[in-house]
Amino acid sequence: MRGALLQSNVLGQALVEFVGRLTDALPTIITGLVFFLLAAVLVKLVLATLRGALARTMVGESPIYRQFLTTVVAVFLWFGVGLSTLSVVGLDGIAASLGTAAGFVALGVSYATSDMIADAVAGVYLLRDPDFEAGDTVRVGDMEGVVESIELRKTRFAVGEDTVVRGNADIEARWTKVDTESSRGSSTVTTTP
Repeated sequence: MRGALLQSNVLGQALVEFVGRLTDALPTIITGLVFFLLAAVLVKLVLATLRGALARTMVGESPIYRQFLTTVVAVFLWFGVGLSTLSVVGLDGIAASLGTAAGFVALGVSYATSDMIADAVAGVYLLRDPDFEAGDTVRVGDMEGVVESIELRKTRFAVGEDTVVRGNADIEARWTKVDTESSRGSSTVTTTP
């Protein structure tokens, strides 16, 4: 009987202490929620503005390029909002730890995907280059073909009956445009700047 009464008393004290701490933390939690909601509205506004600006300034560009830029900006903004929200609610240590861990993860991911990132950056340059477009005859190393499509990470060439796919980093550094004049049977070579 005495053990049950003691257990009931401990349980009651724990419940009272829990409710007291929850009541004390409520203003901080509400502040964090308000901050997060305002930051979310701001992020949505920034992303909508960015999408509009990219749509107006890059009319002829591939939508993949615009989407890639928007996604990169969105990831950074949302990560910053998450860390800031943790800091606002008093979890500075967790925010700092997550920021540091994310830095190491980003470093590892960037090292592991460095070839893919190089292809994507070169793809941006190729997509914006007016001398390198679909339908052009181009020489890359020992391969000469007609550009079929330019994507963010790779470019497709028609070489005879085959389709050759090359990474954009390989192409961007060493391509040469070939202007073929079929009437004279000669070709003029234009090198990249």
